[in-house]
Amino acid sequence: MESVARCFSEEQFQEVCAELQQPVLAGADWELLVNASGLSVYRLLDKQTGLYEYKVFGILKDCLPALLMDVYMDLDYRKQWDQYVKEICEKECNGETVTYWEVKYPFPMSNRDYVYIRQRRDLDVDGRKFYVVLAESICLPEFPEKSGVIRVNEYKQKLAIASDGKGGSKVFMYHFDNPGGQIPSWLINWVAKSGIPNFLNELVKACQNYVKKS
Repeated sequence: MESVARCFSEEQFQEVCAELQQPVLAGADWELLVNASGLSVYRLLDKQTGLYEYKVFGILKDCLPALLMDVYMDLDYRKQWDQYVKEICEKECNGETVTYWEVKYPFPMSNRDYVYIRQRRDLDVDGRKFYVVLAESICLPEFPEKSGVIRVNEYKQKLAIASDGKGGSKVFMYHFDNPGGQIPSWLINWVAKSGIPNFLNELVKACQNYVKKS
């Protein structure tokens, strides 16, 4: 059982911030999977699991970084614009905020759910503002597994956002999860090629309809 009191190090936030400025793709077999809507999606085979890690680089136009990050962090609002959210909420556990997220999967597959810690840092690097979020799965008795829902116990996500200097946002995202069960190859390919860019573009649309709460 993992301890909930686990914080990401400042170095980890700095590394993600640095990769937004200079992509790290050399020295490994990162493969360019798709260019779509101003975003480039790369993948790398994880030999231990047989699954892929993903990196996304690109520009999201007409959405300022601070707004983009506020919408990304607002889980209540996400219920309104993300059609794949079955349930999402936060709960305080021993002083740490833990997120629970159930994702809709198409019939006849079972839904997946996630329990993870997510932390945000706003960084100033040489006078430039960066917004960084790190997330990683955790096992806690406060979130027991549900019947008919597959628990994803291997999940990591990293996100960094900064201004592109033209009223938009420059973004870097890293994503890995092990969804478990039997996932058809067409669905995995769709998530990689279409799902990730679509999610980020839906995030931009959500920004246009967002009224920041006081």
